[in-house]
Amino acid sequence: MANKKKSPPQTTETNIRVKLIPRSSKNQIVGREGELIKIKVCAPPLGGQANQALIELLSKKLEKPKSHIRIIAGETSRLKTVRIKNCSLKEIDNL
Repeated sequence: MANKKKSPPQTTETNIRVKLIPRSSKNQIVGREGELIKIKVCAPPLGGQANQALIELLSKKLEKPKSHIRIIAGETSRLKTVRIKNCSLKEIDNL
């Protein structure tokens, strides 16, 4: 009898494009702007503070651990690509 190896559990990774506006009056997801999701954060774009605020906001809204959210492109730009583990497109659409 053949010995079957268990495959590791599959994780779903979703990439989203974000237009981040730092130094806003409040942290909020504004909505869609074409293919982008427009997000405002209070933090300034100094030392990665706005990026951290973005990750914290997405973590809270999607109810995902911060470790599942990371910026894969655009660390120093307002236009970013964010990868979220164990997240479906349906969850993103509900933001």
